[in-house]
Amino acid sequence: MSALLMLLDDFVTRSAEGFSFSRLQSCSFAKQIATDFNPIHDVDAKRFCVPGDLLFAYLLSHYGLSKELSCTFAGMVSADVLLHCEQHGTELRICDAQGKVYLSLQQQGESSHDLTVIEPLIRDYVQFSGQNFPHILQPLMQQHNVMIHPGRPLVIYESMALSFDTMPTARVELSLAASSLQVEGKRGNVLLQFVLTQQGQQIGRGEKRMILSNLQAYDEQQMQLMIAEYDRRKNLSRVQC
Repeated sequence: MSALLMLLDDFVTRSAEGFSFSRLQSCSFAKQIATDFNPIHDVDAKRFCVPGDLLFAYLLSHYGLSKELSCTFAGMVSADVLLHCEQHGTELRICDAQGKVYLSLQQQGESSHDLTVIEPLIRDYVQFSGQNFPHILQPLMQQHNVMIHPGRPLVIYESMALSFDTMPTARVELSLAASSLQVEGKRGNVLLQFVLTQQGQQIGRGEKRMILSNLQAYDEQQMQLMIAEYDRRKNLSRVQC
């Protein structure tokens, strides 16, 4: 069994009917693999959801990497919800037993199932994704004089996309190229753009879109308290989920 599938086996429960993710599995993936310390993934979170990056990793590990792919997150997955995959042309959907779609993945062009390429790409992408706060989002919020609510911080994935000029054959590295924030009332739309390189040569590009909810006026003191709490949680999570 591949190293990646062995890795994901720790974070997914499979059965003949489908697959699901527990609170502990989701929390462990967020903190141990994605370095994502968003409270919404805590095992005791009231508004808990499975990390979108875990859903994305699951799909890529099973269905491979394509030259053009785009992923849209349609809803938050709760713990222990039985899921299955449905193929609709070039679109792959993660659904529950009632047919509700939580994620859709569009794939076009040449594809690869080389897990020696896919595994490090997944690891690097989800770790890049986990660094959103405070490294990327705090400067953006300060620039636009808004911030997420300290008591109800909510950052939701909307979509992501990867595009390769040449299909990778070795480890791909991600680096941020640009970031922007559009504010619409109490909602913020974030766009992160990054480049994909292999052995120092750019071979593609990507983007990630997120939604910030419950925006309020930027307050430096409150922001520093949020960052301090984030760092505290991060240090605590090194020894527990």
